[in-house]
Amino acid sequence: MKKILFICLTFIATTSFAQVKLARLFSDHVVLQRQKPIPVWGWANANEKVSLTLAGQTQSTQADASGKWMVKFSPLEAGGPYKMTATAKSGNVSVNDILIGEVWLCSGQSNMEWRTSQANNFQEEKKNADFPKIRHFFVEHDVTMTPQADLKTGEWKVASAETIGDFTAVGFFFARELYQKLNIPIGLVHSSWGGSQVEGWISKEAMLSNNELKSYAENLPNNWKDADLFHDKKVQKQLLGANINPTVADEKKYLEANYDISKWHYADNPMGQWDWKGIWAYRGSGYMARYIDVPAEFVTQQSTLALAENDSYNEIYINGKLVSAGIIKGVRKITVPINTWKTGANQLVVKFGKMISLPWYGLGLQGSANDLYVEAGNQKIVISNGWRLMPAFAEPHEYVHLSNNIGTTIYNAMIAPIIPFAIRGSLWYQGETNAGRAYQYRQSFPLMIEDWRRKWNDDFSFYFVQLANYGGYQNSNQGSNWAELREAQTMTLSLPKTGMAVITDIGNPYDIHPTNKQDVGHRLAINALKKDFGQNIEYSSPMFDAVAFDNAKATVSFKHIAKGLQVNDKFGYLKGFEIAGEDKVFYYAKAEIVDNKVVIYHPKGLKAVAVRYAWADSPMDANLFNSEGLPANSFRTDTWQGVTANNKFE
Repeated sequence: MKKILFICLTFIATTSFAQVKLARLFSDHVVLQRQKPIPVWGWANANEKVSLTLAGQTQSTQADASGKWMVKFSPLEAGGPYKMTATAKSGNVSVNDILIGEVWLCSGQSNMEWRTSQANNFQEEKKNADFPKIRHFFVEHDVTMTPQADLKTGEWKVASAETIGDFTAVGFFFARELYQKLNIPIGLVHSSWGGSQVEGWISKEAMLSNNELKSYAENLPNNWKDADLFHDKKVQKQLLGANINPTVADEKKYLEANYDISKWHYADNPMGQWDWKGIWAYRGSGYMARYIDVPAEFVTQQSTLALAENDSYNEIYINGKLVSAGIIKGVRKITVPINTWKTGANQLVVKFGKMISLPWYGLGLQGSANDLYVEAGNQKIVISNGWRLMPAFAEPHEYVHLSNNIGTTIYNAMIAPIIPFAIRGSLWYQGETNAGRAYQYRQSFPLMIEDWRRKWNDDFSFYFVQLANYGGYQNSNQGSNWAELREAQTMTLSLPKTGMAVITDIGNPYDIHPTNKQDVGHRLAINALKKDFGQNIEYSSPMFDAVAFDNAKATVSFKHIAKGLQVNDKFGYLKGFEIAGEDKVFYYAKAEIVDNKVVIYHPKGLKAVAVRYAWADSPMDANLFNSEGLPANSFRTDTWQGVTANNKFE
């Protein structure tokens, strides 16, 4: 009996051992950074001795009480393939096909996440995709309340026609240019999330060090239950103002004929998820409503109300009267009885919930905006715009754990686990989601860069993409969120070892995701080729240097003009400049290149005190370039308060 008990206890003790393992980044086909110490870490049993070999080096260490261990190999030059083996009493593990080269962390939001398969000319790009020395590791989306020790999933992929479609497009085109010019292996660690705000990528410790974000960090919840309550309060305050926590009785009034919906959240076009309409991560029931002007003929005719697609249980009210209730699959077409509409303004309210076919989708409509109309006889009223939204906060609801619920949570799950994996630098494409808080981005963006460098204990290179042209062409009197965000990005160049790719000439004013990612990758690559690898090339767009005012005239000089400034216009006219006098009123201005400077003339002949260039969300007319084909950076010479100065993260 004792013998049997001994055998059982021995078996239990043996199986409780955790076999030695490496952090997930250290897997087959990994690229390790050349010319820097190479940290390698993993886990074993508590206090267990671990020995590792790589490229003729052997390193030994002992796991700590938690089982964590780390070694550092001496710097290696580019080469491979190598094999790395970790050996301990509990077992051993090997990593094959290791290359030593240049490693870049690719991060940001959707334009960094944008896949090569979605970029211009993908079928042609596939023909030029056989690069076995370019590898890509994708970090899955995740958010956590505390920093994580390791990634849950992920593997290195070798570039080929079959794999590059899933690579970050910006990262791949960057890597391809570097490889073709350096003939050195390139590794891309791709950790990005579409729609993410910069505050999600910053650690709590960094926030606590910053006056702008300190109070937020001090009140961060510690678990998801508290986080959901925190986010619910934030969303309610955003939509309801001070009147948070409405009751069921309060929300029943939403369905009454004369209820005032004018203060509801304005979404205009209701197609798509509410997450992207400004009501982030909410899952529950909700209301969408709008006013419809109806001619007299609709009152005495039976009509059809089309409401696109949503297969949840719907209740549809016209002027407080229930006209339909139930589930309708496909395009919803509701028959409206005679005398339901009234001549003139009518109030339409739809109460609905989470879709049955796509429960993850949450609130919102699918299908086509063309299926939003009221029709009677041969007359049709289009109702694809002008909608307002409001969640049913008094009813059971929850929040999906997405990128922007709580600050720091992306850092915890998608950056912390890859520290301190050795890298040459980082590529960053983000800012669209922060445009409304552009003034604060002057602090939050450099804070993130310094935070990452501090965590890595390495002042690695950091190159970022300035926002493309997208949206309207405002004048400076109206102001522009996106121009102010570009300004904040430009100011971040004051940090050492940073660089910026200006792309206001290759965006799409109608699509926030421009598909020309080739030029974006190139403009990042020339920063690295110049600053990291010493090539004698012009790497920057023309940047504002100085301005001199002479009555109604201003003369602006630039840095990084290469062989000279030029106009990208078949008629040779320079556009995109505005000028203002002491009254701070801006006018579109005549401008010309004189001796590689730009002279701008005030059209009213007033004393000029300020100049702006490309100061709009989408400055389509801006056409000043240097001789290398790089567009001039947007700028302003004044420091007058902008439209985002008072908008804060909370």
